[in-house]
Amino acid sequence: MMDFKIDTNFYTVSQVRHLTEHAFVVQVPRRNFKFTAGQHLVLGMKDDYHTREYSIYSGENEEVLEVLVKEVEEGYLSPRLKQVKEGDSLEIHGPFGHFGIEEKKRDTHKHVFIASGSGIAPFRSMVKTYPELDYQLIHGVRTIDEGYERENYSTDRYVLCTSRDDNGDFKGRVTAYLHEQEFDKNTQFYLCGNSQMIFDVLELLKNKGFGRDSVSAEVYF
Repeated sequence: MMDFKIDTNFYTVSQVRHLTEHAFVVQVPRRNFKFTAGQHLVLGMKDDYHTREYSIYSGENEEVLEVLVKEVEEGYLSPRLKQVKEGDSLEIHGPFGHFGIEEKKRDTHKHVFIASGSGIAPFRSMVKTYPELDYQLIHGVRTIDEGYERENYSTDRYVLCTSRDDNGDFKGRVTAYLHEQEFDKNTQFYLCGNSQMIFDVLELLKNKGFGRDSVSAEVYF
């Protein structure tokens, strides 16, 4: 009798949710994939050597595994992922990374999540995992339609900063909003998104008296 080895790195797509023209969520059954909220995975198409890192969008206790993808029109992988449908096969490896909430600070500190664009993904995972967390989520986007699935967050804990329209909670960039805010000294900050936003916010927080021990960052590009 021949033995057939099943490659456990292949997952069958169970759902694709299109959020905007260029942003979508890919969902697969979680199976035995264990991760900590804030970590990322490596995702690729079956029979294709191109892969990319994506933060995990779903919570630790959910039965599904999700990633939020923003299509890069001149990119290789994201336009192909946009075409996947239920029943297609994807290759997933991981989890990887150490971005997340320190257990010893989870219940003793306030947590401020600062994201740009699809950088909101790990914060959704954290909020889904720790629904009682004392958090504020500040999301910087261009227009209100990029406030991806904002109904997932308590309205009193979520601030949408829109730089190109007046329909968000704050008109302007994340840095402009943060400049006007005061934070408790026991606040932990988590930054995820493009490098320029992160560098600008790090400098702003430094000027407000918060050192690197109070800030964790995950750079997307």
